[in-house]
Amino acid sequence: MKTDHIQFAGDVPGIQVEMRVLRFEGADTSAPTAYLQSSLHGAELPGQAALHFLIPMLRKAEEEGRIKGDITIVPQANPVASNQWQSHQHLGRFDFFSGVNFNRNFPLLEDFNTSALPQPDAPVSIDKRIKAMLVRMALKHEIVLDLHCDDESENYLYVHENYAEDLRDLATALRSTAILAGDSTVSAAFEEACVNPLLHMKEGERDMRRRAVTTVEFRGLNDVDPATGLADAEGLYRFLVHRGVVEDASSQLGEAFNGPIAPFSRVEMIRAPQGGMVLYHVALGDIVKKGDLLATIVTVPGEPEHDIKLCAPQAGRVLTYRSLRYLRRGDDVMKLIGDEPSAQSKPAGSLEA
Repeated sequence: MKTDHIQFAGDVPGIQVEMRVLRFEGADTSAPTAYLQSSLHGAELPGQAALHFLIPMLRKAEEEGRIKGDITIVPQANPVASNQWQSHQHLGRFDFFSGVNFNRNFPLLEDFNTSALPQPDAPVSIDKRIKAMLVRMALKHEIVLDLHCDDESENYLYVHENYAEDLRDLATALRSTAILAGDSTVSAAFEEACVNPLLHMKEGERDMRRRAVTTVEFRGLNDVDPATGLADAEGLYRFLVHRGVVEDASSQLGEAFNGPIAPFSRVEMIRAPQGGMVLYHVALGDIVKKGDLLATIVTVPGEPEHDIKLCAPQAGRVLTYRSLRYLRRGDDVMKLIGDEPSAQSKPAGSLEA
């Protein structure tokens, strides 16, 4: 394993940040290659925990000559987000300077030529330089896994709809419960930036049997413990073995994924019509019917006549909800995967800011 430390000068004198990159060299130039990153939002740690346990597995495979394809791992993909704290609270989702989600506005290239992207010392802001470096490293690989987590959530995947069926094996390996499939690159999230060159390839040139580009949502923010991290690492390892990046005859995918592959149009974003304390009446993974009570917004504590009941707009599965139980008017309360297209009007692109 080779470790690189990429240095980025800060946007003002006297500041510098570092990105640590781990590289495993494959023995077979014809084997698929893989890129895995975590913590693009700083303290989204389930993916980082998974990589913490995966790396020793890969080092053992390397010692035994079982790494077939090149592997690049970036456990802390955004050192700027990792360092954003205010009043003892970590705030790594949005750039303090611009207010933009760190997983937006990645460069969208029409091919795999990254030579025009800014280098770490280019005269542009550090967020642009970090995003350029991540895309530059990722586009060299057929398999690109961006490891995230939701607030409180089941384990699920975000995939471009063209390739959703091709990632059933990843959902199987990770024991995911659902795949959400979108059809846009409007948000220019990291995954979308890595898919975009594929969308511009001629159909006959796309060999999706070798490719996998997705955002993995490893449950919720607080799902960080040794057993869970190891289980997720084993899932990533199973997938790398299945795709031929690592050789291990003892590794099997297991029972096939049988969850929903749902387009964004079927995702109901349940939002708070007023601010207040939220009380959930359902658990993650629950199957609900239209009209079932999902949550109560308490607007005037002690006066239940002012409570706001949030009910299921259609039948479906509870996928996520908020980790904070005090919400503002208009906040997302939960995601429900509906059995039918939602009546909500949604902008193209990602479901959330």
